[in-house]
Amino acid sequence: MSNARDFLDLLNPDSESHPERWHFVIYDQLNLDAFSWSEGMPKDNGLIFIETLAKGTSKKYHKQKLGFLISNMRHFALEASNAGHPVRYVIDKRPYEFILEQLIASLGPIHVTQPAERVMKLSLNELILKNNLILHEHKGWLTQRSWFVESVGVNPPFRMDKFYRRVRHETGWLMTEGSPVGGKYSFDGENRHPWKGEPMPPTDPIYPKDEIDVEVEQMVERVFSQHPGVIDLDMVPTSLKQHHLAMEHAKQLLPYFGTYEDAMTTQSRGLFHSKLASSINLHRLMPLEVVQMVLSSPAPINSTEGFLRQLIWREYVRHVYDVTNGFMDLEIEGSDQGKPNHLGQFNPLPNVFWGAKSGLHCLDHVVESVMEDGWTHHIPRLMILGNLATLLDVEPKQLSDWFHECFIDAFDWVVEPNVLGMASASMGTTMMTKPYVSGTPYINKMSDYCQSCALDPKKNCPISNLYWAFLERHKEAFKGNHRMSMAMRNLNRRSDEKKKQDESIFHSLWDSLYRNEIYLQNIL
Repeated sequence: MSNARDFLDLLNPDSESHPERWHFVIYDQLNLDAFSWSEGMPKDNGLIFIETLAKGTSKKYHKQKLGFLISNMRHFALEASNAGHPVRYVIDKRPYEFILEQLIASLGPIHVTQPAERVMKLSLNELILKNNLILHEHKGWLTQRSWFVESVGVNPPFRMDKFYRRVRHETGWLMTEGSPVGGKYSFDGENRHPWKGEPMPPTDPIYPKDEIDVEVEQMVERVFSQHPGVIDLDMVPTSLKQHHLAMEHAKQLLPYFGTYEDAMTTQSRGLFHSKLASSINLHRLMPLEVVQMVLSSPAPINSTEGFLRQLIWREYVRHVYDVTNGFMDLEIEGSDQGKPNHLGQFNPLPNVFWGAKSGLHCLDHVVESVMEDGWTHHIPRLMILGNLATLLDVEPKQLSDWFHECFIDAFDWVVEPNVLGMASASMGTTMMTKPYVSGTPYINKMSDYCQSCALDPKKNCPISNLYWAFLERHKEAFKGNHRMSMAMRNLNRRSDEKKKQDESIFHSLWDSLYRNEIYLQNIL
């Protein structure tokens, strides 16, 4: 991917190393505790890292995502080398399986820990079947598949609640004498307060770049110049020490997390969210470390339980993705294999998701944060990005692919269940009882976006019209869904004139987005 001579020079030479076994370290397994070391000292367990252009260009990954992943992999390789592990770091253009075949020819069978991403499983499958790759258990998860299967099952509908309670009982987390601390399992009702300016939003930490970070930034700008976004590795942790600093920062935010978990504001992109998902999904921080941090915190129960629920949700979507073979084994009406599209939504993803201005301040603001940071917290993802894409009948897989490309914490096993199963309506009631869609009032209540928008939330903001037009277009799909009964009754009370206006505004906004025009200019 680059000559990377400076970085490679930092590694201990391995030409004279003859470890008892070599382990291929996948890009999201960057922690020594994630591996099932069979025996021996560090010198007995050599580590192989592969940095390949084939992976980097397989999608239009955000520059910050590429930089974050590559720099973390290089830092971990150096950390492992300093801990006494022989290290081979391969920089190449070919797919993983071709590089591994060549290494196996000279080194013999190589050990590998179970991949998390389905795409990686598929690329390694033939080598595993031939016993050229020896598969080991991944120790970086909190829960067992059996807990999911026994509480939820292997067929839809999939629901989180039974799994969540099972995990709480199996682990004892926030439990006392078999009952949940605080008298109930979920404090979700106490996680939905808007933020009104107090307490003051935190200042995001700065993680000063070292020579590895600088080299990676330069390489990404050179090799991936056509990819979206900007790269600034001062904004993300890359060394193990920095990841632990990030966790300490998260612990300081935890007391306020629960109350303002769903809040959005232009004054802070993250408010009191930890931003630890990217660290956890690379296993720079082990999930159990983060659980222990949460459980040791004196933060109120709505914060500790809310944070723990997010960590268990992460496990839940992994299991859903696993038992459905990446949704390939699901049969959803109107869908191609692996591409759920329950409502038959086929509009292309508009350019506003790549930074073109729409005139809707909420959307423009959130997209700007994604383009600059490769991140925004889960409510803007769900109730701005996912909500508006769904209301615009964007093809769900296009939306999911965009999330996968643009978010630094996105991998197939976590992004597809969250986007296809929750943020869009593409899977019907497979994972959710109703679609997560809303009009203007929710956004105005939970954020200050409307205050900075040229569109008036009560006069000419189109989002509520999009909501009603969406319900009207897809009303047949919602028949018999009791969770949608109130919305459908309200839709039936809406006059034919208003329904025509809703559909007209839907087309007007869509035309503006398609032509890369500002919507406000179109209605004046």
